[in-house]
Amino acid sequence: MIAMDDMKILDNVMWNSLSGPQARFASGEGSVRRFARGFSAILGCEDPHNPDFSALESICDPGEELYIDIWDGRAPAGWQILKDARMLKMVWQGPPPDEDLAPDAAPLEQCHHAEMLEFARELNPGPFGIRTPELGEYFGYFDDGKLIAMAGERMEVGSLREISGVCTHAAHRGHGYAAMLTMKLVHRQMQRGLTPFLHVMTHNTGARSLYEKLGFRNYLETTVRVIARTT
Repeated sequence: MIAMDDMKILDNVMWNSLSGPQARFASGEGSVRRFARGFSAILGCEDPHNPDFSALESICDPGEELYIDIWDGRAPAGWQILKDARMLKMVWQGPPPDEDLAPDAAPLEQCHHAEMLEFARELNPGPFGIRTPELGEYFGYFDDGKLIAMAGERMEVGSLREISGVCTHAAHRGHGYAAMLTMKLVHRQMQRGLTPFLHVMTHNTGARSLYEKLGFRNYLETTVRVIARTT
């Protein structure tokens, strides 16, 4: 089980990921970074309470919607806040799973990326781009050749690896796909000596309950916003 001190790297996980292990997927310099265009539209700031918006202008297009963690100040001139919510960072605290609970789940490859993007746009599991699947392993279930459930990996910091993009089509819920895919990733990550973590919106009580039942525990609650340049 990961120590509390080791989890502090999650306090500013977006910056720590984009300026560290996943810098090769990032654009920006100085005190701000973002996943490059085509990946998840996520920003990271060295000082998340005081983002350098002038530096952000050079890596954001007007009208482009981007997710920013922690910052809860007023929008400066030339920027707007489109959404404002609360989000939980949850860390795996259970024992390693004995087995892969979704051995029949299909690996999602480059040929599936366009379908995955449309699926994410429909179900909105969080920011997702056409290149997001390049950030880690993704698995899914299909019915009659169509994707009906998926889950995969996104951010990484230290020995912590994020599970993300967990979603199931409404017509196929109730079969345990989200739980099985999540546990498949937990199993695979822990076999590599990693500790899984994830993000979930505080208002998504169903997902929170599921993750707690599986073995995740709340570590930190933060503000998360969607922002955009207006000029």
